[in-house]
Amino acid sequence: MTTVTGDKADKLRTILAGMGGCVVGFSGGVDSTLLFAVAVEVLGKRVLAVTATSKTYPERELNEAYALAEQIGGRHRVIASSEMDLPEFRDNPRNRCYYCKKELFGKLREIADREGLQHVLDGTNIDDAADHRPGRKAAEELLVRSPLVEAGFSKQDIRDLSRTMGLPTWDKPAFACLSSRFPYGTAITPERVAQVAQAEESLRSLGFRTLRVRYHGAVARIELGEAEFRLASATLRDDVIRLVKAAGFTYVALDLQGYRTGAMNEQAD
Repeated sequence: MTTVTGDKADKLRTILAGMGGCVVGFSGGVDSTLLFAVAVEVLGKRVLAVTATSKTYPERELNEAYALAEQIGGRHRVIASSEMDLPEFRDNPRNRCYYCKKELFGKLREIADREGLQHVLDGTNIDDAADHRPGRKAAEELLVRSPLVEAGFSKQDIRDLSRTMGLPTWDKPAFACLSSRFPYGTAITPERVAQVAQAEESLRSLGFRTLRVRYHGAVARIELGEAEFRLASATLRDDVIRLVKAAGFTYVALDLQGYRTGAMNEQAD
């Protein structure tokens, strides 16, 4: 851990200490895991991590969240989110995440009020500002705080501190909910989400870690990390085709640009 990261960690602890108590939106990803761990270190039982599960949140991620919460030792609760019940979400406009986050943060705010915890926190970091993030509007409307932003944490800072603290998520690939696999304007349905989920889980069974299966009707467009690209195009080519077709896709395409954050935001309005 660098001196700069250490200074940011001290600032984060000071910010959290001034809150008195909080609910942390906890997905089990790199960012929210660090936030939860430091919050428990500082506030103890005055922290409650809440994981929202839905059809867009794979069971594998939920199981990891359970395991991480147990390792961290803080209070943890799982709730059901209902974004799939919202027509505005299912229609998949460019501000889809606003409706999802508003529904989620509204539930977290209700829990915080019942528990007597003043603040609701999320794991946003300063690098997130570079991407299209309509969910930030919902966070602002519901007074959700982002302590990692307040303390100046970049994604690399988060990974560095996570490694120092012994958190297994320090090198976990970035993950976004399965709704991010659909081009804007393409309706999100339980059946389509399940199709994408099956394809991604099948590829993970082959050893791929950094991946997205983007839904384009009959076509699955696969994004992979640079180190994994050759495996899919050569060594494991036949297995990739077989498993993705088994999930219900007719055509299997490997994106030559590979995985990158916010790929679906590249499309024209």
